[in-house]
Order: sequence, then structure tokens, then C-alpha cells
Amino acid sequence: MPQEQYPHRSTMQTSEGPQVYKVGIYGWRKRCLYFFVLLLMILILVNLAMTIWILKVMNFTIDGMGNLRITEKGLKLEGDSEFLKPLYAKEIRSRPGNPLYFQSARNVTVNILNEKTKVLTRLVTGPQAVEAHSQKFEVKTLSGKLLFSADDNEVVVGAERLRVLGAEGTVFPKSIETPNVRADPFKELRLESPTRALVMEAPKGIEINAEAGSLKATCRTELRLESKDGEITLNSAKIKLPNLPQGSPSSAGSRQKIYELCVCPNGRLFLSQAGSSSTCQINTSVCL
Repeated sequence: MPQEQYPHRSTMQTSEGPQVYKVGIYGWRKRCLYFFVLLLMILILVNLAMTIWILKVMNFTIDGMGNLRITEKGLKLEGDSEFLKPLYAKEIRSRPGNPLYFQSARNVTVNILNEKTKVLTRLVTGPQAVEAHSQKFEVKTLSGKLLFSADDNEVVVGAERLRVLGAEGTVFPKSIETPNVRADPFKELRLESPTRALVMEAPKGIEINAEAGSLKATCRTELRLESKDGEITLNSAKIKLPNLPQGSPSSAGSRQKIYELCVCPNGRLFLSQAGSSSTCQINTSVCL
């Protein structure tokens, strides 16, 4: 029985033949796959070329990019730089031997903030003015000597000499306190009050000295020299009072040109023709 079946099975196989099953992608699917693979390779090559070109144009290096370099001390910029938003830095300085420029189309503002981001000091340089907002403004020399200081209470000038070059001089609406007021060499000094009084006071004394010229004091109504505890000294080879009134001549009718200087009880001065004795008592009518 088994032997009869074997020849029968072999006959069916030989008569029908072996069956073959195809595995894979064929036809238009295969062509589309190759096309996408080729397109992907082209995109990869283009992307790589663009990356290399950008690195080359932007000058990317290990130390930085373009004019920007990363050093141990911070960032280093070479050439002109433009910042579109606020810049926060601990220190900004130029290269040794080169100046540092800040350029803006409108203004340059420097703010100093506290821990709560409140502005403490502000410096604004604009097209029309330079403004500094702070509690106190100081200008010092390299050695630390104070040259100028200003706050709400006072303005201090620490220089040895303050020069005013304006043609109209300096106007002080209130008082001024100084140990010395003098003009430049070969220039005249004028202390003038056009509409009010001019008062000079000192706890120990006032010295008015003109070494190479004349001294002139004029006023409209009254000129007063007052010393509370001391004396007033007029030290000169000649002292002239040309416009003093003269008393009436004595009955003797002397024509001599020698006069006596008399003082009225109210302090008024007048001249009286000198005689053998004082003639001030005779001309007291001038004091009335």
C-alpha cells in the first residue's frame, strides 16, 4: 500500500510542476522608492553645502563668530557693532590705545539700577542737551581732587581759580561767598547791581586794592562805609572830595584857598574856609 502511493505522489508533482512566490517591490513602486532616496540624498548634499557656506560667510570659528570673539575675560568685538535691544554688561572698554565710540540716531542713555530695577542715576546725551539725573554730581581730577560738585543744597567749585569768559559777566540773583574776587591781568573788575543795592560784608574786614589802576565806587543815592568795632583807613598820598559843599565865608572876607574839613552831627562833610581857629561852628547851617 505505501509503495503504490509513492509513485502516485511523484506523478502529481511532475505533472503540475513547482509553484514560485515572488517577494519584494516591483514595478512603479520600486521606481518611486528609488526616486525618493535620490531626492533625499540631493537634499542632504544641498543642506550640507548651505551649512558650510553659512559657516564660511559668518566666519564661525572655535573662538566665536564674525567680529565676536570669546576670550577668558569676556566677549571681544572687533569693528562696528549694532545692538537693537538693551545691552547689559559689567564693563565696556575699548582696545588699548583706541577710543570708544557710542553712536545713536537719537540719544544715548546710561541707567544705573538698584536691586528692585529702580533707576538711581541716569545720563542722557541727546541732540540738544546732555542731562544727568542723580542726587549729586561731582567732577574730580585723576588724583582725586574735587573740581566741581552740585546737589540740592549747594554748588562747590574746588578749582584754584574760577574764570568767567562771558562778555556780560556773571549774574548772581542772591548772595555769593568767596575769599577773593579779582580780574585777569590788564582787565578791569566791575561789581555792579543795576537795580538794587550792592552789599559787601566780612566778619574781619574788607580790603579793596587796585595795584596798577584806579578804584571807582559810584552809586545813585547813598554810599556807606561802616565799621562796627574798628576803623576805616584811607591810605593814599592824596584824598580828594571835589563835590563837597562849602560854608559861607567869614566876615573878614579872606580869599585864601585853605579849607577846613568839617563833619556834621548827621555825618555829612563840608568845607569851610580855614581861620586862626576852627570855623566849622560858624557854618553849621550847611548841616540843616
